[in-house]
Amino acid sequence: MIINSLFYIFSFILLMSSIMVISVQNTIYSVLFLVLSFISSTSLLCLMECEFIALIFIIIYVGAIAVLFLFVVMMLDIKTVSVTKDSLKYFPFGCFLGILFLWEIVLVILKTFKSNPYSHSFLSNIYVNWFDKLDSFTELQTFGQLLYTYYILQFLVAGIILLLSVVGAVVLTLNMVKYKKAVKTQVIFKQLSRTFKNSLIY
Repeated sequence: MIINSLFYIFSFILLMSSIMVISVQNTIYSVLFLVLSFISSTSLLCLMECEFIALIFIIIYVGAIAVLFLFVVMMLDIKTVSVTKDSLKYFPFGCFLGILFLWEIVLVILKTFKSNPYSHSFLSNIYVNWFDKLDSFTELQTFGQLLYTYYILQFLVAGIILLLSVVGAVVLTLNMVKYKKAVKTQVIFKQLSRTFKNSLIY
């Protein structure tokens, strides 16, 4: 009962945050709602015992892609404008595409659940106890057994490559700090005080 309640709560949060991603005019708020939708979908995957995909969502999408989107949006400094006129202009075409995709999804669902061996209604799957029909191993345990037994050499090689890349980045940074005098720097006061006469090189 608690799992079903959490499923409905996280589904509602995911639905509302997805709507807010495309409806909010401020792009920074849109990226933050995108992060919230990733977190809620990760919670749904954890409830369905897909721990590996949930961790991938957190590490890659939230930790890398969403943060990159946020930095790009903050650097571009896009001004918030009124989009009411454009929304009304493209609203009929958007509604047509939305209804078309919704109709395709409904056709796929009806076609898939007609071949249900338990009943002709897809609501009857609620009363099937699928946990008794599955193995007791979690997804992370399965991937861990595969990585540390059959693919241990490839796993170690990938770890060494990542370690070398981190060490190389640190060494390059230390060299730049050591030879900082040779690095060209910008003097903002000199750039702002330039005139037409002393800015051209003959």
